[in-house]
Amino acid sequence: MSRASSAEGARAERPAPHEPLAAGESVLLFDPKGREYLRELRPGRRFSLQCGVIDADDLIGRPDGSVVRSSLGHAFLVFRPTYARLIPNLPRQAQVVYPKDAASIIVWGDIYPGARVIESGVGPGALTMALLRAIGPDGHLTSIERRPDHVQMARDNVARFHGAAPNWELVLGEAAEVLPTLRADRVILDLPEPGPLLGAAAQALRPGGVVVCYVPTTIQLAAIDEALRAEPRFVLPQTFETLQRFWHVAPNSVRPDHRMVAHTGFIVTAWRLADQAPPADPGLNGEPGPTDGAS
Repeated sequence: MSRASSAEGARAERPAPHEPLAAGESVLLFDPKGREYLRELRPGRRFSLQCGVIDADDLIGRPDGSVVRSSLGHAFLVFRPTYARLIPNLPRQAQVVYPKDAASIIVWGDIYPGARVIESGVGPGALTMALLRAIGPDGHLTSIERRPDHVQMARDNVARFHGAAPNWELVLGEAAEVLPTLRADRVILDLPEPGPLLGAAAQALRPGGVVVCYVPTTIQLAAIDEALRAEPRFVLPQTFETLQRFWHVAPNSVRPDHRMVAHTGFIVTAWRLADQAPPADPGLNGEPGPTDGAS
């Protein structure tokens, strides 16, 4: 098990949002057809895009939200990327948690400023950045990842797109071994098989804490349900998915887009009982309980 601070490899202090674009920052370029290009502003670099070439030196020092012309005369919009725009363009070797699911995890997992949070399964660090934003500087995030390449990828992405995070600890190790050594208000399991880790998650969570599991398939969902029913310290499970449909809105044409961000994963939440609490009624931990009005 290896523990490392997020400060390793961190970039210099990022400019404030109201300051001009600076060397080393990443920006989103939008061409006339709305195509997006995530690029890093390095002095002397040239960006060859579908509608011409743009020099990074022409962008450095401009205000956020500028309009620039390519070598072919096409107008490009230049913005610092918002979280929702960044994640689909994030450099990665693994699937990201999409913004719609990250938002649901933040809200239904009740991730609040100052919270102590553990996430297991880091990938490219998409959810990590959302969690760091949600807990603020007074919270603490511990991320557990078993793959060294994912550890490095997450560290690089957080340093590049979030900035210094002294309240973030990145642990290379097995969640089953690391979780019982930690204490947290919230635990998030973004793993292929989170069910076997629910006991360790319950050990790490304080009474009243919330566990969140994120899985893509119904087979994994059924396994989580069975594991929750077998773990008496968790009650009140809820399962849902979030579907997002954009709309095309233009003069004389208002309709749903032809494509939508449909199923990406199931989100399962449950609450941690106090240790001295008596066993909950069967219907409260996922088992079939009596129907309304039953004696």
